[in-house]
This record gives sequence, structure tokens and C-alpha cells, in this order.
Amino acid sequence: MPHAVSRLRAACLAHSDTRPYLDRGSPRKERCTDCRLPPSHCMCALRPVVPTRAALCLIMAEFEPLKPSNTGWLIADVVPDTYAFSWSRTAVDSGLPALLDDPQWQPYLVFPGEFAAPERVQTDLACATAEHRRPLFVLLDGTWSEARKIFRKSPYLDRFPVLSLQPEQLSRYRLRRSTHGHHFCTSEVAALCLALAGDLHAAQTLEAYLDVFSNRYLSARQSVAPDTEDAEHQRLRALA
Repeated sequence: MPHAVSRLRAACLAHSDTRPYLDRGSPRKERCTDCRLPPSHCMCALRPVVPTRAALCLIMAEFEPLKPSNTGWLIADVVPDTYAFSWSRTAVDSGLPALLDDPQWQPYLVFPGEFAAPERVQTDLACATAEHRRPLFVLLDGTWSEARKIFRKSPYLDRFPVLSLQPEQLSRYRLRRSTHGHHFCTSEVAALCLALAGDLHAAQTLEAYLDVFSNRYLSARQSVAPDTEDAEHQRLRALA
């Protein structure tokens, strides 16, 4: 069964007549419908699925599900309890508030704390632990400017604590340029959240899966065969 991001991508394709040209280079490359890589670099056989206590909710900018380099897709590949919704300033998918109000979850809006009122900011999961609710990490998936817009213009998220991550390492993501090493891609943020929630194996698996995806994506762009015996592939196999 297609996962949440795959279903959202299909809906975007069905309803958008103005989607931008999202593949680099010309002509447009044939891509696997499941992993979004060219068939020569397909990694569907490597997909790991790791059940978790925590869940992820992706609120995605308009065209983000259509981008081959989107890493929210990788989260949904690995974590079964992943939910995905398109963001709009004027309309809210009815499934989103229903998910956020489900009593089994304690939602956390994951965003840098300097953009939120101090009383909302947390650096741990104290309230979920106290109430024995499962953490639901709400991630804003888009460019940095898109994520800030979603944060500012989504009043229905204002009632939730803001989880401000404080990672010690710099981002290793290589598929889109950023001038700041502390700006993490969505998959990296999800891995940090899972580790904080105690889902360490899932966090490590997602990190390794992102590394393999990045290597295959870049080697496909350079028309180089994937190296299935590199350190990233070996690490992913070891975690399987």
C-alpha cells in the first residue's frame, strides 16, 4: 500500500496543472515511482521498515512532494506511523486537526526555539512522558523560507509546544544547497526526533537510508553506477 507521502504526491499530480519543472537537466529522466531514482539506481530492494513508538507528521509546502530530492519520502519509507498533509494558508485538510486532537498523541511542533514565545519552547519530551502519550513530531517540510511561512501562518499549531533541537553535529545533506551547516533536511530532523524519543534503531536506520539515497541520487546525476559496497550501503545492511 502506498505510504502517506506517496499518496500526497499522487494527489498533487492529479490536481496541479502548474507544477514547476523539478528535475535537473534535460531531458526529464525516467524515475522509479517508488524511490524516485532512475531505474539504474533504484533502491527499493533496500527499503527498511522500522516500527516506532513515536510518529511523524509532515506538513509539506505545495510542491515539496513532487521534488525527487525530497527526504520526507524517506521518513515515510522507514517509519510506518508517518502522516503527510499539504499546507495551504486558506484551507486545512480535515485529517490534520483530527490527527492532532487524537488523545494517543502528544504533538510537538519541531522548529528553532528563537522563533517561538519562550513559554512554548521545550528541549525534551517531558509532557509526553508525564502523560504516557506517544510523541507526534510535526515537521514543516519545505525550503527554509517556506517552513518559516508555515510556522507563522498556521494558527492551529500555536497551542502545541515547540521542540527546539540542539544537535551537536552539522548537516551531512548534499542534495540541496544551504549556506548554514546547522540547517538540517527533513529526514535528518526526523532522525534526531526519533533518537530523542528513544527510537534509536529507527533513527540510525533513517540516517543510513538517507546516506544511501544521497549517494545513489548523486551518482545517478553523474551517470556513475552505484557503489553497493561503500560504507553507507554496508551500514544500512548492518542495521537491517
